[in-house]
Amino acid sequence: MKVVGLGLRAAATPESLKELLQRLQATPDLPLAVPAFREGHPAVLDLRQQGRRIIPLPEAALNGVRTPTRSLRILARYGTGSIAEACALVAAGPAARMILPRVVSADGRATAALAQSDESPYP
Repeated sequence: MKVVGLGLRAAATPESLKELLQRLQATPDLPLAVPAFREGHPAVLDLRQQGRRIIPLPEAALNGVRTPTRSLRILARYGTGSIAEACALVAAGPAARMILPRVVSADGRATAALAQSDESPYP
């Protein structure tokens, strides 16, 4: 199962996420994992209205996840180096591997990453 992980700032727009999904060539059937504290973000709600499957992940599930890229600010605040990468890895399952590490939107307001595993804890 492939999963796109998303990280976004409060100022992220639907266009921020649309750009990232296009860059990752994320087909509409790929689930999108987000931290639960961003589940109600307008840009995430817009994706849900478009029919995208959203997997909200508790913040505690992201803490301690080792990621290929590291933001010191994110590490200090959330206990992981990249929210997008951590979301993708957690949602894809325990044997997940990173296919595409974090990419940043042109406006700097959102990040996305792609992970894959043979099975996911999220049906």
